[in-house]
Amino acid sequence: MIFHVLPGDAVVDAFRESGVDGEIVVCRECLIDGPVKADTLDEFWAIRERFLEESYPQTPVKYTTQVVEELEKLIGLSSGSKVNLWFEHELFCQVNMWFCMDLLRDTDADVNRVLPPVKTDADKWKGFGNLTPAELHRCFSDRIALLSRDIQLGAALWKAYSSGDHDELTRLSESESAAFPFLREVCDAELAKPERPREILDEITGSGKHEFADIFASFADRAGVYGFGDAQVRRLLEETRS
Repeated sequence: MIFHVLPGDAVVDAFRESGVDGEIVVCRECLIDGPVKADTLDEFWAIRERFLEESYPQTPVKYTTQVVEELEKLIGLSSGSKVNLWFEHELFCQVNMWFCMDLLRDTDADVNRVLPPVKTDADKWKGFGNLTPAELHRCFSDRIALLSRDIQLGAALWKAYSSGDHDELTRLSESESAAFPFLREVCDAELAKPERPREILDEITGSGKHEFADIFASFADRAGVYGFGDAQVRRLLEETRS
């Protein structure tokens, strides 16, 4: 069985047109935001469902069927299965990928990382969103086969992130792996997450921008490493104004 773990529904249509074979698994979480510490996986799902219902009521999700059942397809895969992790470079996607790697940490499947193209420094945080089906096919052709140590590094990053162990996250950020080309920048962004995004929003609104479209565009330009979508920026903006 071949699985393609896509970073969101926005990529699904173009992926289906790309001609790449395999079953789609959509990651519909935003683990960059909210509580992630739990003793068991069942407790984790319950914590996340409650958080999303309370924090993003405007975008309701059928959590069990649209999130849990999708991601649990990655657990206990047999030898001969193939998993392709289509995640972008920014923190939003990286945290989701670390979680998926934690689910895969004892897998017998072959695991690959499919990376979005980065031709210039300005491309680092753009991802797959604007790529054509043919370009997505080329990304798949250039996929990186992950070694066990790459998957274990992802699982260790998740453990450090979910437990709030910033010292361990800093130590792991120095790891060398082709699977994590911007790891140091992403980990530094996580360490600054409690303050820096709010500071940037304050600077943007303080400069005279008041329309959400303008604020979001400026935030994406200045803080692309976080990968926040409009829902996260709206929520952050409401918090800074309250």
